[in-house]
Amino acid sequence: MAQEIKFGTDGWRGIIADDFTFENVRRVAGAIASYVLKHEDSQQGVFVGYDTRFASPAAARVAAETVAAAGIPVKLANDFVPTPAVSYSVKQQNAAGGIMVTSSHNPWNWNGVKFKGKFGGSATPAIMKRVEEELRAGALPKGNKAHIEEVDLKQAYVRAACRFADMDLIGRTTFKFVVDSMYGSGRGVLTGMFSERGVQHVAIRQELNPLFPDINPEPIEPHTALLQQTVVRERCDAGLATDGDADRIGAVAEDGSFVDSHKIFSILLRWLLERKKWPGDVVRAFNTTRMVDRIAAKHGRKVHECSIGFKYIADLMMERDILIGGEESGGIGYSRYLPERDGVLNCLLLANVMAEEGKPLGQLVADVQREFGAHHYGRRDLHISEAVKQFAIQRARAEGTESLGDYRVIKKEYMDGVKFFLDAPTNGNGAEAWILFRASGTEPLLRLYSEAASPELVREILASAEQFVRNSG
Repeated sequence: MAQEIKFGTDGWRGIIADDFTFENVRRVAGAIASYVLKHEDSQQGVFVGYDTRFASPAAARVAAETVAAAGIPVKLANDFVPTPAVSYSVKQQNAAGGIMVTSSHNPWNWNGVKFKGKFGGSATPAIMKRVEEELRAGALPKGNKAHIEEVDLKQAYVRAACRFADMDLIGRTTFKFVVDSMYGSGRGVLTGMFSERGVQHVAIRQELNPLFPDINPEPIEPHTALLQQTVVRERCDAGLATDGDADRIGAVAEDGSFVDSHKIFSILLRWLLERKKWPGDVVRAFNTTRMVDRIAAKHGRKVHECSIGFKYIADLMMERDILIGGEESGGIGYSRYLPERDGVLNCLLLANVMAEEGKPLGQLVADVQREFGAHHYGRRDLHISEAVKQFAIQRARAEGTESLGDYRVIKKEYMDGVKFFLDAPTNGNGAEAWILFRASGTEPLLRLYSEAASPELVREILASAEQFVRNSG
């Protein structure tokens, strides 16, 4: 019997050689090909790209051959490429869709497949539902074998990102950056942009190493330790990191402190509203900072909250005029560019804000915290049995849960997981405290997310939440 393949928040992921096999890649590519034949203009073709993981180039070739065997022309990347470069190519060339072989930020022994819609973003929930139906039906269509052409997907993408940011302004800055590609497929991209314009920078982890030594290619602590050390040692004004497939951003301030995605989202939103004055609403995922709500409210902008996964943000971007959409994991996108997150572009834009404001990154963080209140964030990933995980979620949902640790539960929300709002100190105008319990869509774990008015309070709430989960055993 064929192995079950489950799609998570952004495509399918599995452990290499166990779940992620060429046979399973064929099954997923066959399902995508069948979807394209039934619902898109298949002769517009499909783009296929891949990241720096074990088996990625070979798996991309398998996917390309499966799609071509269905009679759909394929343009296959001739090198490792950021996921947003595939998305950009799909949109610019009116292709029927895009396949990216990657498992993003997962550990070295994982790989996977993402599917991008013809609009140049994460396939919407409705599209993924149809692809899953084709997969369950075992679709592997055959037609007149189409051509596979190897193409450069980086050059046009780099030009587009450089048009979106103010590269002249960035080129004139005296700020110095560390650029960390975390051994991923952003390697050489941002460093090339900076080198071309004479921007001072130090490059780390740009080499090809599919073992991702000592880290998961996820731009959060503790994986940013080398970046933090390098910023301090080299006396830089910011550190900029992209994840395994370069669609997410992480950053480090000039003192070596980690700057989470929530602060990055907030800084970019404020800049867009105050400096650019671009129109549009704001979208944030359910597990993302509510500082965004305060910034949007000041400028009279509407905030839409959505489920976790960038596909939900992309969905809204195609329905409404959305200025910016962001998620907890460092994915931020702009409707006027692509309905897609882009780590490289966001690194450029962060450099753009620094250049325009004349401030290092830490000062920008301090400014936004001072004006909109102290917001601090934390996340814990609990690797626990399925039984404990499910029981913990059930307990969190139950009506009898009236407190967590020392704090009363004021209200609960259930959009994606279970979120408690807590009657905890706000220290004046700081964040209203909350904790979210959510079972991962792609991995065997329960995630806890929390925001509060101080780092100590966040740690206390996370510890109470972990105890709540462990007591569910």
